[in-house]
Amino acid sequence: MDHKIRVSGTKYSMIWPLKMAWRDSRKSKGKLLLFVLAISLGIAALVGITSFRENLLQEINNQAKTLIGADIEIKGSEPLPDSLMLALYELAPEMSREVYFASMVYFPSTDGTRLAQVRALAGKYPYYGEIETIPAAASRKFQQGEYALVDEKLMIQYNVEIGDFVKVGQQQFEIIGRLQKIPGQTEIGATAAPVVYIPYNHLDQTDLLQKGSRVNYLQYFQFHPQVDTTGKWSQLVTLVDKKGFRVDDIEERKEETGRAFKDLSNFLELVAFTALLLGCIGVASSIYVYTKEKTGIVATLRCLGMKSSQAISIFLIQVGFFGLIGSIIGALLGVGMHLYLPVLVKDFIPVELTPQLSWLSVPSGVGIGVVVSILFALISLVSLRKVSPLQAIRSDSEPTRFQLDWLQITVGFSILVFLMALIYLQIGSLQDAAIFTFGLLLTIIILGLIGKGLAFGIKKLLPNSIPYVWRQGLSNLYRPHNQTSLLITTLGLGTAFIATLLFMQSLLVDRVSIAGAEDRPNTILFDIQTPQKEEVRQLTLDYDLPVMQEVPIVTMRLVELNGISKNEAERDTTITTPDWAYNREYRVTYRDSLIESETLKEGKWIGKVTNPSDSIFVSVSSGYAENLELKIGDEMVFNVQGALLKTYVGSFREVDWRRVQTNFLVLFPAGVLEKAPQFHVLITRIDNNQLSARYQQAVVRSYPNISIIDLELILKTLEEILGKIAFVIRFMAFFSIGTGIIMLISSIVLSRFQRMRENVLLRTIGASSRKLWKIIFAEYFFLGGLGALSGILIAILTTTLLGKFVFEFTFIPDFSQMIYVGLTITFLTVIIGLLNSSDVISQSPLEVLRNEG
Repeated sequence: MDHKIRVSGTKYSMIWPLKMAWRDSRKSKGKLLLFVLAISLGIAALVGITSFRENLLQEINNQAKTLIGADIEIKGSEPLPDSLMLALYELAPEMSREVYFASMVYFPSTDGTRLAQVRALAGKYPYYGEIETIPAAASRKFQQGEYALVDEKLMIQYNVEIGDFVKVGQQQFEIIGRLQKIPGQTEIGATAAPVVYIPYNHLDQTDLLQKGSRVNYLQYFQFHPQVDTTGKWSQLVTLVDKKGFRVDDIEERKEETGRAFKDLSNFLELVAFTALLLGCIGVASSIYVYTKEKTGIVATLRCLGMKSSQAISIFLIQVGFFGLIGSIIGALLGVGMHLYLPVLVKDFIPVELTPQLSWLSVPSGVGIGVVVSILFALISLVSLRKVSPLQAIRSDSEPTRFQLDWLQITVGFSILVFLMALIYLQIGSLQDAAIFTFGLLLTIIILGLIGKGLAFGIKKLLPNSIPYVWRQGLSNLYRPHNQTSLLITTLGLGTAFIATLLFMQSLLVDRVSIAGAEDRPNTILFDIQTPQKEEVRQLTLDYDLPVMQEVPIVTMRLVELNGISKNEAERDTTITTPDWAYNREYRVTYRDSLIESETLKEGKWIGKVTNPSDSIFVSVSSGYAENLELKIGDEMVFNVQGALLKTYVGSFREVDWRRVQTNFLVLFPAGVLEKAPQFHVLITRIDNNQLSARYQQAVVRSYPNISIIDLELILKTLEEILGKIAFVIRFMAFFSIGTGIIMLISSIVLSRFQRMRENVLLRTIGASSRKLWKIIFAEYFFLGGLGALSGILIAILTTTLLGKFVFEFTFIPDFSQMIYVGLTITFLTVIIGLLNSSDVISQSPLEVLRNEG
């Protein structure tokens, strides 16, 4: 042997452990390959997503002005007063105005109708970026006559060409351009709400701005080059905000957009971190079993005079080297992933994203990979310190007690601190990082205890009456050096992640698809004026369609709550009423009874006011009451389009907002609002697409002010959007699920050493291959089944908590999904276990011992 190791006082050569690590790794390269794969997928996700996040935030910063198209945007439900307009104009001489609202549009050439977002524009907006059209000149020309720009997807859907006409309300406009993109718009936004631009000076000709119509007024301003935004401008902005208008500037829009996409990137970072974490657990499980295999080698080296720390260094070199290889491979995969991610999510982002790799993420990813490899390996490697030279000749048939010592506790604590620091760097919240780390630790402990409890319970309670094959397979779960706890933990974590993802995806899809259920309404007509009410009802009945609901709607604003106005609430910091309660426009209805989507939660519902002098008791939704901290009997004063109306909170209602019908935050009793200015909503159901098209055309021709929501069309649009979102989720989940499968394979493959001698012994005393297959099947069937069951229970708990505190719904487990996940994980465990043991069973005992020797 080169560089012999001498005992007592001779110099120790550092070259020898390097050579020893290399020689040993050549024999174990297949096992270490799984270790490389586990760490590489986690690092790939981490590097790719980190680069994407940095790239996205940089582009949002660079293209911030194009997100709003101006220096400042002022939005309200009514036009900006002339006095404020003049004061703003002095500091920002360039001004454009826009009115936008939802309305039906009609294409005479193809007889098609569609609910669209109509935007009437005047001025040079956008000042930054472009309204992208084909041809390009159409974006400026359309304001010069009775012209329109129509969303390209909408034109394709209804087979409309440039030169055709679109009818908006009572006015026809010639289509002179295909609208491709507007500032701040995403592809998903264009799909959900297609835009039709018309000139502002022709808006009145449409006759669509009726009293009670939901209209948004926008003013865009471009700063004068010498404007002082910290002086008079800031004072004006404060004044405009107090008047109930929303002010949005470039910095605020940049922060909002960055914050929204930071949430998205944080989610992706957590997915990447989950993949990395599963890889780390795979490393820990691999090295745990790997060190058990190397106990004899370490004992022999101890006999030759080597210290235990020197023996550990051999395997630490292996871990560091292969961790470096896996991290480099993962970093390269992450670079490729970063080039693909912008293409994958381009429909969801409002900026043009050119892939630019964050080169800092590559070395940091490699460094993180090496560190986690070493840390998670040390938790097992330090146990080799206790290997004595006597174990080179002592049988290892007796179980080895796994006892934590101070060094293992220190390593474990270092791992937790490192994980929490890593999560904190990704999401920027120390509290969330601590909760995530604690939850992970608790989950691992619970799964480990389940595994220990299973082994102990089977050992104590296994009856002798069951068939030998099943008894032998179950006894393998508590044999010396068994990996029951390890496999239950890895299987449970992987199952929990997959099941949670599946449960959440199904629930979110179900929330939007409930509207399409049988016998549910699927067509809503709104903005029906009072003189049109009976005519529209009769038209609906003439088409043999049911009138499922007719609802009057009155708009109003809250001016006082328990005698406190908005201005008083702003001056008194002890008042917790939020500004939005006063700023928002309330749309309420009146009736004498509750409907099926409402349940009385507290108080008493008085459905009718018979005497004008009686107090008015309204019912508010329980969620709204919680946000405003309302109590029964609280006083609310509303401004009903100029008339003040004092009311009292009489009851709280639990409202099912998912129902396809009109639901309201505030419900008035009958006998109060009948004479107030109002519009009406009619809800029906149309089962035939051709009938739906004819009915919509008839309504739009006769009543162009009425808008129609076709829920079937909306559901198809949502299905398309959800399909894109689901693809992104599946793509990202691949890294975590793929790492989890590698972790599972690694744990099972490396457990082969523990059962090899037992199978050889059984073969030697005459056990048939068929019985061995059954024994192995029984062992992995119970392992896989219990691991999957544990993971599903954790997934149910996780999904329940997410539903309650994040998505605000009650999770009801779908047993078919649970059975599907459980059987899949169990089947996968059994298949991997059987494939792993195939050569031990197919070869003769002597061949197996020679190959393993």
